[in-house]
Amino acid sequence: MTAISAPQTVQPPLLSARRRWTVLAVCCLSMFLVGLDTTIVNVALPAVGQGLGIGTRSLEWTVDAYTLVLASLLISSGALADRLGRRRVFRCGLAVFGAASLLCALAPSAGVLVGARAVQGVGASMLSPVALAIVVNAMPDPRERAQAIGVWASVFGLSMAAGPVTGGALVAAFGWRSVFWINAPVIVAALVLSAVFVPESRAARGGRRLDLPGQALLTVVIGVTVAVLIEGPRIGWISPAALAAYLVIALATAGFVRVETRRREPLMDLRLFRRPAFSSAVLGAVAVFVALNVTLLLNTLYLQHSRGWTPLAAGIATLPMALGATVCAPLSGLLVGRAGPRLPLLLAGGFLTVGGLCLVGLDQHTGLPLLLSAYALIGAGFGFANAPITNTAVSGLPPARAGVAGAITSTARQLGSALGIAIAGGLAAGTSTAGLAHASRPGWITVAACGLLLLLVAHASRPPEDTR
Repeated sequence: MTAISAPQTVQPPLLSARRRWTVLAVCCLSMFLVGLDTTIVNVALPAVGQGLGIGTRSLEWTVDAYTLVLASLLISSGALADRLGRRRVFRCGLAVFGAASLLCALAPSAGVLVGARAVQGVGASMLSPVALAIVVNAMPDPRERAQAIGVWASVFGLSMAAGPVTGGALVAAFGWRSVFWINAPVIVAALVLSAVFVPESRAARGGRRLDLPGQALLTVVIGVTVAVLIEGPRIGWISPAALAAYLVIALATAGFVRVETRRREPLMDLRLFRRPAFSSAVLGAVAVFVALNVTLLLNTLYLQHSRGWTPLAAGIATLPMALGATVCAPLSGLLVGRAGPRLPLLLAGGFLTVGGLCLVGLDQHTGLPLLLSAYALIGAGFGFANAPITNTAVSGLPPARAGVAGAITSTARQLGSALGIAIAGGLAAGTSTAGLAHASRPGWITVAACGLLLLLVAHASRPPEDTR
């Protein structure tokens, strides 16, 4: 991907307004599925652990196997879609995701479940950036595109925040395997609707080539980093295994930088990070999803283990978070379209910071009003953050690289998700139920710190017109 000589995109004929928004709806359906599966499993983790006889660390891998593979393959999937056709890759991703979901639902052991979750991540990597590229290319008008991204962010925020509620209801009614069965009807609907309404589009002259060395090195960097965070409490942070992992991360990172700066068509053009707006959007995406996933996992373990709540009750407790995200995301899209990304980013940072600080003093007897208020603040911060981050990142790259643009931001989000799960799981691993509230306090400080980081990102952001 280069910022200087990007090939043009082969566009379908200009679509009617009704057809454009129908395309958005179909793509949002797939985005809802990806977001839902990122968080729906969280509230089911205690039930999964009981059903398969596994502990906290294995449960972390159940979540992170999905997000790690998803984060590692997003950019290549975006490039593959630009080359082979976005609708084709999108539908292939739906099929892979659906098959893997069925395998998750039937998994007889933790190993099979983790493996199936990884395959789910392969399918999901073909959905998120590709669907965003389809939307961007279907809506050439910048103002309409900003509104569409606001809707997109709203659906994504709703899916992420609604996951625990949906998961809690399904676990209570049908058991933990139902959180995977629920994907089947959504997959079927998305396959039918995409065949009817979504036009094909791709980059001219075949798009850019896949960067296999860069892909392999990026996978190593992300995978080993998260593996160390998950396994660090068990193996020791300065054990020989941990030190070897640090060396692998350093060498793979250096190798990735070297490969990407020398390739004609790199997986990731590192020169793009010299643009403050683009680099701040990527950093902000990581921070937002670290905060969200720390919140979701600590909430699940605290309410179900320390306070003895049922999965359904723990899921319902996150309703204020879902409401905050749902209300604030479309408002954020409107603000981005009218005034640029800075104001919604400031609001996002403020809400996340205050929400995290509300829970720093968490104990076993913390009142429900404080818990619900904190969750609502964090949900509002999450809702306000996604539209300006997505719009800034997409606007900072050539339109012909829309698949890669969406993939970079999505990679940052999933990396943040994986890091958040690893951080929260590390705090909870080996901790008694009585001590879990106290052990989780560094996690809430992390959430507040992510909010402060967003405030800094807001000062580095510029309206989309300035980034083109």
